[in-house]
Amino acid sequence: MLQLKRYGWLCVLGGEVAYFICIAGGYLPLRTARGVELHHSFFETLPGFVWGNAASVILGAVYVFVFAWIFAWYMVWMHNTSLVEKNG
Repeated sequence: MLQLKRYGWLCVLGGEVAYFICIAGGYLPLRTARGVELHHSFFETLPGFVWGNAASVILGAVYVFVFAWIFAWYMVWMHNTSLVEKNG
């Protein structure tokens, strides 16, 4: 059985690391202009996110934190309930 607390914090860690790697990738000029535009428009789907604004980067990190816990809760619930054996 999965433990929500442990699995939740692992999801948060993975989500936040991926988020900040993606934020850093948005500022690196390693792609075409169209690729950078697509990358920026993807992040702007987060409510209140604006490129170049530190407060919106923190707000995005809060969104990732909340979404990671929702994902963790759902995955732990699905995993643990599928392991229950019904006697009868």
